[in-house]
Amino acid sequence: MASTSLKTYQTELIEHAMSVGALKFGSFTLKSGRQSPYFFNAGLLCTGPILASLSTAYAQTIATALSSTSSPLPEFDVLFGPAYKGIPFASTTSLVLYTKHNISVGFAYDRKEVKDHGEGGKMVGVDVKGKKVLILDDVMTSGKAIRGSIELIRAHGGEVVGVVQALNREEVGQDGVSSTVKEIEGLIGEGRVLSILKMRELMLWLEKDGQTENLEKMKAYWDQYGLK
Repeated sequence: MASTSLKTYQTELIEHAMSVGALKFGSFTLKSGRQSPYFFNAGLLCTGPILASLSTAYAQTIATALSSTSSPLPEFDVLFGPAYKGIPFASTTSLVLYTKHNISVGFAYDRKEVKDHGEGGKMVGVDVKGKKVLILDDVMTSGKAIRGSIELIRAHGGEVVGVVQALNREEVGQDGVSSTVKEIEGLIGEGRVLSILKMRELMLWLEKDGQTENLEKMKAYWDQYGLK
């Protein structure tokens, strides 16, 4: 079930997220009603050092996928960060892609409400019309927000070629079978939803850190809700 090792950028992101309470282990009630042994709140990833870790991780995940021979990510023109949390993710990741990987892309984001003055509209940044777009997300639950972003980009003439999550919870849906990731891939293409971290990698980190009690709770949750 688990990988044998974590990448440096994955470990750094986990530790930085825990240091500000963005990643917590314990007992948390999700919107679905499930009692989860961990919780991830990307809204707390809001300092320079932590954004540096996150954007480095996003950029490395993207660069690796672009050069993959088994399941390559298509080349793209624009990073899209859904408002509001996704805005700094897209802007900082576009910078790191250029400075560390020599990959030059634009970024765009949406407004929660349409602006009726000035330049107006709902979209800000690079025009997505006729462009291939990669969406950055924090974590998917029902997938409602991502579906909204896909519809918005398509309505503005863009083509969504992939999604990169900070964390993939790797859970089955309420029916015990479906997966939000698979449902989104049904819209944009198989293998096009990537992630920096997966639940199994959090478990591996807990094991390496000697957090036996939290690891056992995670294993029990995986046995009940994990996507096998």
